[in-house]
Amino acid sequence: MTSFEFNQQILSYENPLKYFAIKLTADQEDAEDLLQETFLKALRYKDKFRERTNLKAWLYTIMKNTFINNYRRAVRSKTFVDGTEENYFINSGTQEAPITPDSEINHKQITSAIDLLDEDSKVPFMMHFNGYKYKEIAEDLDLPIGTVKSRIFLARKKLMASLPEFS
Repeated sequence: MTSFEFNQQILSYENPLKYFAIKLTADQEDAEDLLQETFLKALRYKDKFRERTNLKAWLYTIMKNTFINNYRRAVRSKTFVDGTEENYFINSGTQEAPITPDSEINHKQITSAIDLLDEDSKVPFMMHFNGYKYKEIAEDLDLPIGTVKSRIFLARKKLMASLPEFS
């Protein structure tokens, strides 16, 4: 398939993709941005598309994954790191659960257990807890993805062993 034919076929799905984008974003301008980003990725990764397969499904998958990644990025951008000695990750959401004595004690127990983890396990665990994907953690820490998964698994296992009342 030539580039021109590929571009024409992609453009033929503009209307259905636009409706799908509106359903995902619930906003006209965000939908147009998502559609443009989908077309851009489709053109950029044209070589990944296999001929005689479903182009429409491929485009829908690109759009859905792009929307999910943008959503996760937006959630992460609302998170900031507290500069105190405890290094808590605080989400700056507008709604906060009421603080009760039990929740305060539970929070201290969990935080203490996390603080007891070695740095090699704690850092990937906290990044994963805060919404980073394994691949992003691996790239940030310059580690193989298998090592990241292993460290997160071991951190969970240690936390479950040290906090049996929560598992």
